[in-house]
Order: sequence, then structure tokens, then C-alpha cells
Amino acid sequence: MNDVAWDSAIDRHLARRAVERGLARNSLEAYGRDLADFARFCVAGKVEPGALDGLALGAWLQSLASRGLGPRSQRRYLSSVRGLIRELVENHTLERDPAAALRLRPLPRRLPRTLVPRDIEVLLGAIDASTPRGARDRAMLELAYGSGLRVSELVGIRLHQIDLESGLLMALGKGGKERVVPIGGAAKRALLEYLRKPGSGNARDEKAPPRSPREHLLKGRTNSAVFISRLGKPMTRQAFFKALKGWAATDRRLRWVSPHTLRHCFATHLLEGGADLRAVQEMLGHSDISTTQIYTHLSRSHLRKVHRSFHPRAMLAQVSARPLGTQD
Repeated sequence: MNDVAWDSAIDRHLARRAVERGLARNSLEAYGRDLADFARFCVAGKVEPGALDGLALGAWLQSLASRGLGPRSQRRYLSSVRGLIRELVENHTLERDPAAALRLRPLPRRLPRTLVPRDIEVLLGAIDASTPRGARDRAMLELAYGSGLRVSELVGIRLHQIDLESGLLMALGKGGKERVVPIGGAAKRALLEYLRKPGSGNARDEKAPPRSPREHLLKGRTNSAVFISRLGKPMTRQAFFKALKGWAATDRRLRWVSPHTLRHCFATHLLEGGADLRAVQEMLGHSDISTTQIYTHLSRSHLRKVHRSFHPRAMLAQVSARPLGTQD
């Protein structure tokens, strides 16, 4: 059996995707490699395009697994093949879609990496809060970790959203949803250091009115954003990422940290401390509690670690056990 029929079908499909979706060359080449691999399997099994069925697809997926391809790679291959199959159905090469009833096992959910509280202290301690930018970064990190804000929520905070007297802020989350989030004591102190004006005795120039770190960054501009960049404009997600990476680089163990890591730490440390899952869901702004439940896996591993470390029987390296029913 030659592979002309499959080559022709794949070429037409890729040409159509290039026109209709304007795919880049690299994307088209990736699709082409996936489909060429599929076509080779079909040719070897003597499966014509018009005879493709669920059994052939299942055997192909099994062959991917036997070659060591993981679930994510299998899904990528299948996604490429599904597009080709839909076109074969549209041009009546196939009567029905054999992939419609195909179901793959759900992907295992990756647990987010987090820091222990000691590492959080190391990261915060690396920040030189004596400068306006340092005071800003310290306040941002304390607020991100202390309130569990998304990066977009953090950089988007306006002055009217913060009530330091009551220790609360109004976060504007996904879809414009508002939620009230507590501000912890450490975050409140860092915000005060960033927002308040120093006493007149601390001013270098007694003739000039003292300015807060935020006002230094504003450079005379007026803006309602709480966090201001060195250019006097509201901070962006990219700017905060760069600032965080700069402070994390002082300790090689922390170089992998991202802004979202602080949100993960917020949730994990609350649950490890005994917080209610529903309360954590509310503070994170998750619409579905199943999204929050991922952190229970982390706290369970923490409990196992504590058990192994401190329970007198769990600490034994080996336990001598004799099968039931045996005698000395």
C-alpha cells in the first residue's frame, strides 16, 4: 500500500489551515510532523483514509504510549489528528467522525511549587526598603503573599481600594468580580512605609515638603495607582516580574520563584495553619472550590512530613514485623 492518499489528504488539510487560520510556518511544520507520524502508522496497518475507525485510532494511541510518549504528548498528537479527521468528514471521505467517542484519561494536575515561611523571610529580607523602589517592592511582595492576590490584581490596585485603618482591600478579580481581602499586619506596615510621608526632621531639604516613596516615584505626576514604576507610571505585570526576579536572584535556591508563587504560598500556608477551605476559596476569588482543593494535596503532604518527623513510631527507620500466625 502506498501513502499517496494520506499525503494528499494531509497536504490539503495543512494548506487549508494556513489560509483559514493564518498559522505560522513553525506551527504548520509541527502539525505536519504529527500527521506524518499518524500517516505512517496507518500505512503500516493498511488503513486507508476512508476506512479509518475507532479501533485504528485506539491502536495508534497505544503505539504512542508504547514509544514512551506521555499523556500531554498524546493529547497534542490527537489534537492534530482530530482536525484532519474533521476535514475528512466534511469532504465525505469518512461518513462519521471515529474520534468523537474517543476519551483520554484526564491529565494529572500538577501541584504548584511553594516556599516554606523561612524562604519567604529570606526573599523579603533581600529587599533594600530604604530606597523608593525597594519600599515599593517590599510592599508589593508583602501584599501578594499576605493577601493572595493575582499579579493583575496587585498591579491594578488603586488608592481607593485600600483601607489601611480597617486592614481590608477591595480586589478586582477575573470578570470584574470584586472581593474583600484582609491585609495582614506585615503588609500593612510595608504599605504605610511606602505610602506615608516621612517626618519633617527626616527630610534632606527642610524647605521642600517631605515626600513618600510613592511620591518620589511619581515625579510630580498624578495617578491613582498604588504601585508606581521608576518611570512614574503604574506598574505592569512584566515590571513586577522583573523586580521579583531581581530580588530572588540573591539566593540561588529562590531563582525559580514567580509572582504566582506568592499566591500559592498564601493558600498553602493558610491551609497548613488550619484555615477553612471555603474561607481560602473566598480570599483567592475562586468561583469553584475544586480549584482551591489543589492546595489540600499540598497540606496533606505537609501533614505526612510532620507525622514522619515527630511521631515516635514513624521515626523508626525499620520496624521488625513477623507474618501473622508464625511462632518463635
